[in-house]
Amino acid sequence: MKPRLPSFLLVMALAAVAAPVTAAAAATSQPQALRAEQDIAAFVRSEMQERQIPGLQLAVIQHGKVVLSRNFGLASLQYQVPVTDASLFSINSATKAFAGVAVMQLVQEGKIDLAAPIGQYLTGLPAAWQAVTVTQLLNHTSGLPDVLDQRSGKLVGPQPDDAAAAWTAVQALPMEAQPGERYRYNQTNYVLLAQLIELQGGQPFTAFIQRRQFDVAGMPHSGFGDAKDVVANKASSYVLDRGGKGYRNVIEDFPVFMRAGAGINSNAGELANWLVALQSGRLLAPASVERLWQPTSLKDGKPGAWALGWPAIGRDAHRAVAGIGGARSAFYVYPDDGLAVVILSNLAGGQPEQLIDTVAGFYLPALRQQRGGAYAAHLLRKQAASSGFDGLEQKLVAIRRQHGLSAPTEDDLNAWGYRLLAQQRTKQALAVLQLAVQLAPGSANAHDSLAEAHEADGGTALAVAHYRRTLELDPGNTHAAARLRSLAAR
Repeated sequence: MKPRLPSFLLVMALAAVAAPVTAAAAATSQPQALRAEQDIAAFVRSEMQERQIPGLQLAVIQHGKVVLSRNFGLASLQYQVPVTDASLFSINSATKAFAGVAVMQLVQEGKIDLAAPIGQYLTGLPAAWQAVTVTQLLNHTSGLPDVLDQRSGKLVGPQPDDAAAAWTAVQALPMEAQPGERYRYNQTNYVLLAQLIELQGGQPFTAFIQRRQFDVAGMPHSGFGDAKDVVANKASSYVLDRGGKGYRNVIEDFPVFMRAGAGINSNAGELANWLVALQSGRLLAPASVERLWQPTSLKDGKPGAWALGWPAIGRDAHRAVAGIGGARSAFYVYPDDGLAVVILSNLAGGQPEQLIDTVAGFYLPALRQQRGGAYAAHLLRKQAASSGFDGLEQKLVAIRRQHGLSAPTEDDLNAWGYRLLAQQRTKQALAVLQLAVQLAPGSANAHDSLAEAHEADGGTALAVAHYRRTLELDPGNTHAAARLRSLAAR
């Protein structure tokens, strides 16, 4: 685990990966780097306050070096323990990225063929499962039924805490689609991948990850565990209570047979070590890393949502691959830009992945122009707090012009608007959600959100108008239809 770099070392690390500079240029770059670090910290603190995130770790890796490492807030609300470099956070489904690396390590050794059907390796599977390929498991296009009921969060079957019964029950369910036809996030895929890694790797899945990744990368404190395990320096996990008025403890349950899909506890420093090891050839050969992060396609040729164990953040430039877990921990790697960002938090639903492009934009100015909406929303919030919510559109235009930023996304503004609604600040929420509609007039979701705000504010006629517009844009929107029926019955 690497300690936080002092400011002067931060500047040296940044300079070390750039072209040689003159003394005058170096003197100029130092305050710029310090300002960037301060601006990043201010942005993160603001987002933590908005999202009510108790504790957070941040690391930025540029060209194989950790150039920024910061800790914010509390690891434990109960005991008022601050986040430190040693604090460990649950990374939840970002564990799947480690499973992807493990598969590729065995591919390199000739023990796994990505195109092979899983039935070539594992016996006793239902006939319909046997033709699913290893790649289709990794990228969630298998069409298999899910062993985890996404609605309840419990295992399928009559005994939701019985792993063996759940595995028997899921194998009796019908296929949800033909392999390769469509993407659907699915835990069954990674249960099978754990079995594959154990069979071809000759040891339990968790031991394989420990020996082949944690030990090699320099991750002495990272490991597997949930609420039943004693994990030293583990940050508590929270979720906001209804209405965002308090916190509840999250009781983490990562069954052992599902730990290729979730269950790692780590910190930003050790995840940074792992990303450096991965990109420097210590875990995989460069060609294997390239294949690991290559986006995959559906049978009809349309792009899939995942690479091999990693979500693919597709766009025209500054592509990224990610590990995202529990809406509370995430890391992005920008393979073409020599950059990676890790943000871990202890709030389920805090969605730190939404902050990563903004942090990366301080190191990639072109990305900031392309994906600077979250930072624009941050600056707009600051301005609204000081000068009010009137004229938000004009304020946003000025902010974008001054800082060279893209517009906030609908999600950026919706999240802000709903936080204001939860605080019963309906007039301010209306202003924000109206801006979302102005920026995305063809979005059914934006109109639906604005309708909710009008309804909360007592503006029934305006609520009805926007619910109707929602249904014009999306006739299948059940929420808008239900609200219209309810309002008509009053």
